[in-house]
Amino acid sequence: MSPLLHKLAVAAIGLPALLLSGCLFTTRKLPVPRQPAVVQTVSPDALVQQINQRWAAMKTLNATVEIQASVLKSKEGISKDYTSFRGHILMRKPEELRVLGLVPVLGMTMFDMASDGKRFTLYIPSRKKAVEGPAKLTKKSKSRIENMRPGFFFDAMMVRGLDPDDAFMVTADSDTVEDASKKHLLIIPEYILSVMRHVHGSQQLAPVRVIHFHRDDLLPYQQDLYDADGNLETEVFYRRYRDFGGGLYPSTVTIKRPMDDYQAVLTVEKVVENMPLTSDEFQIKVPEGTVIQDLEK
Repeated sequence: MSPLLHKLAVAAIGLPALLLSGCLFTTRKLPVPRQPAVVQTVSPDALVQQINQRWAAMKTLNATVEIQASVLKSKEGISKDYTSFRGHILMRKPEELRVLGLVPVLGMTMFDMASDGKRFTLYIPSRKKAVEGPAKLTKKSKSRIENMRPGFFFDAMMVRGLDPDDAFMVTADSDTVEDASKKHLLIIPEYILSVMRHVHGSQQLAPVRVIHFHRDDLLPYQQDLYDADGNLETEVFYRRYRDFGGGLYPSTVTIKRPMDDYQAVLTVEKVVENMPLTSDEFQIKVPEGTVIQDLEK
């Protein structure tokens, strides 16, 4: 045996004896994380049933929000933050969407976007320009803005129920976070619901989305959505649920698009669920003389 191996062997033999002898150690106090007052336990089927019931009960959504958009240059460590503006969002199942953005202070229309789930129109009055195209991205453009589609916005604002063909798995986990205001650690138990679909002609399961729930209230606080290639396409964070007069809804919705280096933070001011909406409210009348760009051409 070489001298080095001999020394290591002697050290390995002596280490347990040293630990048991009670010599050469100090004791430090570590912060003890606090458990939440309430931790609910439900079965995976019950968790899915809750999501499905919430999705089934919501027919329309009418929200007034403040939108803060940012373009993130992650490789350079730079964030370009745009001036926040007020927005109005109308949604009607299955996939109709209308988003109106207003110029700060002036209250004039900055943009108007509408979609029926198959096609969408984005009208920008200041440029006398409109963009039209399929609601689902069929070919990617070099312009990241042109790759935006209404569907990701719809999926972010409403946590969809599961389709009958979806496979799912629920795991229990916990996270430890620091409460800076009270200077102590908190243990946050959570459920993680992974939704998958079978790949045609294969045993493979493709990821669709992952929904995170806090176990004190069993409300979603994060949703990760994946594209057809299994890439993380959208991250949504739901914070500070409030009762807006018709049920609980998050007062802050943060939408991140990692592959597009884009982020939007929506501060929710007002929400009305299941308000009657007509088809006319999801259509844009583009004025004559407007330049129309077709994304399919």
